[in-house]
Amino acid sequence: MSLKIVVLAKQVPDTHNVGKDAMKPDGTVNRAALPAIFNPEDLNALEQALRLKDKNQGSTVTLLTMGPAKAAEIIREGLYRGADGGYLLTDRAFAGADTLATSYAISMAVKKINDFDIIICGRQAIDGDTAQVGPQVAEKLNIPQVTYAEEILSVESGKATIKRRLEKGTETVCVPLPVVITVNGSAAPCRPRNAKLVQKYKHAKIALEMGEVLDKYKELYDRRPYLNLPAWSVDDVKADHQFCGLSGSPTKVKTIESVVFQTKESKRLTAADNDVEELVKELIANHTIG
Repeated sequence: MSLKIVVLAKQVPDTHNVGKDAMKPDGTVNRAALPAIFNPEDLNALEQALRLKDKNQGSTVTLLTMGPAKAAEIIREGLYRGADGGYLLTDRAFAGADTLATSYAISMAVKKINDFDIIICGRQAIDGDTAQVGPQVAEKLNIPQVTYAEEILSVESGKATIKRRLEKGTETVCVPLPVVITVNGSAAPCRPRNAKLVQKYKHAKIALEMGEVLDKYKELYDRRPYLNLPAWSVDDVKADHQFCGLSGSPTKVKTIESVVFQTKESKRLTAADNDVEELVKELIANHTIG
């Protein structure tokens, strides 16, 4: 059966490069000060979507993301790997959204897309680690959800069979479509970019990105409409402004503390058997191991 799959993906700050300028005074993330990357678990989710597309002829994979104009890079990264298209939610009114406002905006965009069988996203984003957006989207759309997915085993007869990775093992569940599935980082890693697809989509942009480039490539964009990536505002998805961005976000950050770990004591060891043996004994004695 052919499937219409929507992948929710997020452009996140690279948490390996967090510094003193990582937060603004109002408690929101200073994204301009950090390199932006594709959220790792959303890449796992994308791979599950692409595998379903490979197995089910005629299926399509559409990315949906929210952020500033530069977040369109997430859609391009998806296209480079085999996705068929994408939508960017971008509007100043979306800025500062917590998980409640984010899930509301995304659910309104999904309703605008309307035609879908499966929504897949990563379990959580590395800039928040809340694991709330996927389940909240499912609740707002009033459809079933499966969390902690490690592999989508099959989709047939209007039902999906999914393996979940839990704390003490795995379980296999069967759920009717449409469904929201959140994927663990333990799932298969995403395939690399395809060179032909990079060449095909490297000029794909939303209108806000085009600027001066439009004059140079206008004929190209006219001839290849798939390079024009859709961008939706709050009004485009018929969302209520009071439920978007900061105004729709009850979560408030009161204080930010920068924690720096420092080594108080250190010990140098050689590769000698005696040194290693003494270290092991010490670690056992202070209950670090054993």
